[in-house]
Amino acid sequence: MILAFKLSDIVTVPFGWLLAQLYHATDNYGVALIIFALAVQAILTPINAKAKKGMMGMSRLTPKIQDIQRRYANDPQKQQELTQKLYRDEGVSMTGGCLWSFIPMLILIPLYSVIRQPLTYILMETPEHVSEIIRVMKELAPDIFSKNSYYDQVSAAQAIHLYADQLRDAIPGISEATLQGMNFNFLGINLGAIPQFNIFSAAWAWDWAHIGAFLIPCLSAGSQVLQMWISQKTNNSVITNDKGIQDEETAKNSQAAQTSQTMMWMMPLMSLWIGFTLSAGLSLYWFIGGVFRMITDPIMTSHYRKIYDAEDAVRLQKAMEEERIEAEKERVRAERRAANPDGITANTSKKKLQKQQRDQEQAAKAEAAREYAAKKGIVTEEEEASDCMSGIPSRPYCKGRNYDPNRYSATEE
Repeated sequence: MILAFKLSDIVTVPFGWLLAQLYHATDNYGVALIIFALAVQAILTPINAKAKKGMMGMSRLTPKIQDIQRRYANDPQKQQELTQKLYRDEGVSMTGGCLWSFIPMLILIPLYSVIRQPLTYILMETPEHVSEIIRVMKELAPDIFSKNSYYDQVSAAQAIHLYADQLRDAIPGISEATLQGMNFNFLGINLGAIPQFNIFSAAWAWDWAHIGAFLIPCLSAGSQVLQMWISQKTNNSVITNDKGIQDEETAKNSQAAQTSQTMMWMMPLMSLWIGFTLSAGLSLYWFIGGVFRMITDPIMTSHYRKIYDAEDAVRLQKAMEEERIEAEKERVRAERRAANPDGITANTSKKKLQKQQRDQEQAAKAEAAREYAAKKGIVTEEEEASDCMSGIPSRPYCKGRNYDPNRYSATEE
């Protein structure tokens, strides 16, 4: 437990100090939270860039991986071996994109503690004072706290100024800045309150405070859908065939695209549900982060596409050169066939030449024999065979004693 606390301090302490400075400088929780979200995303940009590069590298290998899967559909072990070899040869890590995407999550989870614990990280009260403040205020005004103790500090920070005298007497040494409390109002919306999902409940009112709080989780989920859609499109843009031309069909049918399609709806829906169970400030933080990534994702894609575009240009040039060489070879072959229909070349063997010569002589003799027979009116065996239904010419010397020339006569007497 102590180890986990120390590890979380690595994130919560510096980021908590940053949010506190922003709040004291702007005196507006909403503005401070927006700047804080932008600052966090800017700090995470190098990590997000690494994740983006890894995902684009994995997407780029999709056509080759699918080819391996088709050729070795019945041999999973061979598929795995060749896939691993492909990743090694291309210098792409099989888990690099996922690993770099996971690191920001490890950082963001402790950051939620900074947002939900304003007494600790913004008003800089000690843990003992925080516990006493919540205990005393629950005795004085239990109704301001929700059933979820997870947000006791947010609830206390909103109303602490109403009980400043009682807290001053109950907690010696409490800071006067703490007793002034915090203003969670932003554009008429209470960012410390939990948005109402059920618009037909008795607690709902058709005013901007409720409508605005309702819209923030919806905008947060919508920004995540749009950001993930943009990310999927930009990742698929680097999937090209052997000629360096974008292969949209392969990108559409890839396993990564199908997984991204599922995540594109699953994650925002989870965000939407969480947004209606936690304070509106957290959804505002998510919304700003989503907008930031929507802007930076195409920029990072454009940066890495320069590398892949150069590779595609080389591949396209190579493919065009190979096609030109093959076309030239075919043209030369066609000219040779036209100039030498018999296919006789310097490499033709002596036996093959002699056989061709004998065939030509025999064909010439046969033609001369046919011409002579035609002049003399002689019926050759070929012509006689063509007149016979069986295709076998009449051979009297083959007739036996019982031969009857009229055995197939048309009429029988």
